[in-house]
Formats: sequence, structure tokens, C-alpha cells
Amino acid sequence: MKKITSAYANKLIKQLEDDKSFWRNKERESDVYTAAITEEPVIPEYDYEAVAKLIEEIDEKVCKLKHAINLANVTTKVMVGEKEMTIDSILVRMSQLSNRKMILDTKRKRLPKTRVPGFGGRNQVPEYQYINYDLDVVKADYEKVMEEIMVMQMALDKHNQTFEFEVDID
Repeated sequence: MKKITSAYANKLIKQLEDDKSFWRNKERESDVYTAAITEEPVIPEYDYEAVAKLIEEIDEKVCKLKHAINLANVTTKVMVGEKEMTIDSILVRMSQLSNRKMILDTKRKRLPKTRVPGFGGRNQVPEYQYINYDLDVVKADYEKVMEEIMVMQMALDKHNQTFEFEVDID
């Protein structure tokens, strides 16, 4: 068993995925070769069983690491402002808030009155589009959502850098 942080575990996963990509690429380049009948073939060095075993070992380590992260995320609670939350609930809430932020960002950028394109043709009267909400309220909600995301991100960053959990990847 080894004690690691979530940040370290994610770096290990990235490194393992890079290694897996290397072996998959090597496999793609080496599992077949072409030679003319009149020449001595240059056979690339390739051992299917060894490469398959390496890829399987990498996948197993990644699975163990991700499971350990998930287990820590559903059982560990941290303070987010005045509220205690599990890491997995923080991740869900941050996703929800990010979606809400995009909607509010669009709304806060709208002008109170805009001319509708397409003037001309048979309808000679210009049309206008008006917002149907209080722009100041939307701007305040946007700032509130941004603040909530920032507080959650800071709590998450601190947790990911300091909280250790055990994982058996050897």
C-alpha cells in the first residue's frame, strides 16, 4: 500500500496513459511489415504477448488509482465556506454552477434593446428585441456564481494537494 494525494494520483494516471499510448503506437508500427519477394525483410522487433501484458498491467494500475480517487471523493468531506461537502458533491455542484455561469454570461452581455436583423423586404417597420429581466440582478447572480465556484475550487485544490489516501498499485 502506498499513500498518495489525489493530485499525485492524477499525475500517475497521466504518466500511465502516456506509457500506454507509447506501447499502442509501437504495436501499431511493428505488428506488420512489408517486404518485396526479392529482398531480405527487415522485421521489426515486436512481441505481441509482452506488449499485451504491459498494456494490461497499465490498465490495471489506472483502474486501481481511479477507484482509490473515487472512493476518497465519496467519503472525504471538506469545508467549503460555511458548508461541509464531500469531494464528489463539490465536483457535481461545480459542474452545475459552470453551466449556470455560461447562461448568465450570455444574459449579462445582452443589450436591453437590440434591433432584429431582417429589416427591409415586405415589412418596412423595424423590430426590436427587449430583454425581459433585470440586467443588474443577472450581473449580481453571475458574480455570486463565480464566487461560489472560486470558493469550491480553492477547497478542492487544497484537498487535492494535501489529503492522502492509500492505494495498492505495486
